[in-house]
Amino acid sequence: MKAQLAGVMVLVAVCAVPALAADAKADGAAIKAVDQAWLKAFAAADGDGLAKLYDENAVLMPPGAPAVTGRAAIREFLLKEAQGAGKSGMVFSFGEKSDSGASGNLGWSSGTYMVKDKDGKVVETGKYLSVDKKVNGKWMYWRDTWNADSAAPK
Repeated sequence: MKAQLAGVMVLVAVCAVPALAADAKADGAAIKAVDQAWLKAFAAADGDGLAKLYDENAVLMPPGAPAVTGRAAIREFLLKEAQGAGKSGMVFSFGEKSDSGASGNLGWSSGTYMVKDKDGKVVETGKYLSVDKKVNGKWMYWRDTWNADSAAPK
């Protein structure tokens, strides 16, 4: 009986590995989709679209500024940034390479970004890292930060 039980346990474990790998791949893709939704909402200066991507208790950690806590405060901060970028003709984009992963209800994404001015000149490059949280089956930013590759001009 013990041998049969052990055999069943091994069979269950072996069968679970492909399912876990598929779930991890799907979670990574879903997390990257949140990044793309962020980019689209930022370009459109859509404060509500940006806010819905963040957990109610999320923390945004922008460079050179205090942390911004909570969905409503993050909405206001990002809306102001997006509107300013739009008025000045700045265009924000992600680099070609990014990465993501998940374990349980926590995930992450990281990559690079670029900002171009209205003439198409690159004015900033940098990197980002977000920690995502799965809430009711939906991935949302829980912690979000980025920084430039070089110091801001004085």
